Amino acid sequence: MCSTPNRRRRSREHPEPDRVDSCAGHRAAAPPRSARLRVGQRDAASQRPLPEGVRVQRLLGGALAAARNQAARPFRHRLVGTVGADFDRAAIAHLVAREAKSKSEHVGKALLSPEASNELMQVYLAKGFMATTAIEGNTLSEEEVREALSGQLVLPTSRQYLAREVENVIAAYNLAKEELEQDPDVPFSSDRLREYNRLILNGLEVEEGVVPGEFRSHSVVVGRYRAVPARDCEHLLDHLCEWLNGDAFDAPEDNPELAPPLAIVKAVVAHLYLAWIHPFGDGNGRTARLLELQILLQAGFPLATCQLLSNHYNQTRTEYYRQLDRASKSQTETRFIAYAAQGFVDQLREQLGVIRRQQFEDRWEQFVYQTFGQLRTESDDRRLRLVLAVSRGYWRGNEPVPRRVMETITPELAKAYATKTGKTMTRDLNAIEKMGLLRRVSGGWRPADEKIQQLQQGLGGVLADE
Repeated sequence: MCSTPNRRRRSREHPEPDRVDSCAGHRAAAPPRSARLRVGQRDAASQRPLPEGVRVQRLLGGALAAARNQAARPFRHRLVGTVGADFDRAAIAHLVAREAKSKSEHVGKALLSPEASNELMQVYLAKGFMATTAIEGNTLSEEEVREALSGQLVLPTSRQYLAREVENVIAAYNLAKEELEQDPDVPFSSDRLREYNRLILNGLEVEEGVVPGEFRSHSVVVGRYRAVPARDCEHLLDHLCEWLNGDAFDAPEDNPELAPPLAIVKAVVAHLYLAWIHPFGDGNGRTARLLELQILLQAGFPLATCQLLSNHYNQTRTEYYRQLDRASKSQTETRFIAYAAQGFVDQLREQLGVIRRQQFEDRWEQFVYQTFGQLRTESDDRRLRLVLAVSRGYWRGNEPVPRRVMETITPELAKAYATKTGKTMTRDLNAIEKMGLLRRVSGGWRPADEKIQQLQQGLGGVLADE
């Protein structure tokens, strides 16, 4: 049995289920195949196995050179040269990434009311913050994370650390966003990543020897992966930042439309390499996912889409662990890139469905207001509110709204009908039905929104599938 250093620890940040540490099979995952030494390669002069840190250092240095050499080539060749992919998987990743770019543009161009747009933003920010902390074991619900975003979350003492974890990620995200607002081309650096890590771990209980925002001073073995020696962390992180600041992921001058797909690849690769270097004593996963998000923001992706990768990783957590483990063992990145990019596209499709539904509801409400026009008597106001309340109730529950609940479906309607008899509701429903706004069906009432559906289908819209 091999011995392990006293300071070796199993990190909760590396996305790999806890397993018994073993000295067998530990291989440092690395950059491109074209720039890579074989696992176990020996130093030519001494014929001894290269130390782990030296191997990874050479690999990352080779990746920098390979990326520079590939900078002016078409995307497919650059992808092969940059991330060591076989051609078929590179082409798949390319196509998926381009679809992600297209759908992200649809999200950015979507016309929503200010209220709906803000609601969408809050929903996806909450999903992203919940996801990146849930991967590490946080159990707060999406609603609780939304309360944390608004500063209204109150938890018992025994659960307050969960809120602190989420609040720390929010603080780090806000810093990254502010930096980009001040300087859209702000370069990546070890100091910036250290500050993100410090914020992520601020005030949390960490293991002995872990200092938030400082490079680890001990060896780390996670599952079957042995991270690089502590003495090499700073140097390798500097190399990674130099690579990200260079032109390795720039689109060719004659094909600028490849910039968004390349930004997706860059974000995913940065996440992967930071996890492999594992520079900090804790918080590596959250720091890596924040770096990934920041790269997408810097590339101009809509804010609501930049949280989707974390949400994808959380929803497919077992596969996330498996893909990272496979990448570490095989020392190739493209399977993970394809997995991440496909998840990004799937999340975008779901997000576009939400936006399309919101746009439909906005158009329907505009149609309702236009139908009532200037006929705004007390009865008109009551009936307009009834149409909107029944419509929203039908859409949220996906079933007709029963007559018996209509008088109290909202506080406003409860007040409006408080002094009325049941005959008033009957007259209102009959009048609304004649206007063509509500329709009686089995089980209750639903919006007569077929006109809007036909209009939306006829126009196709910017959200139509390609």
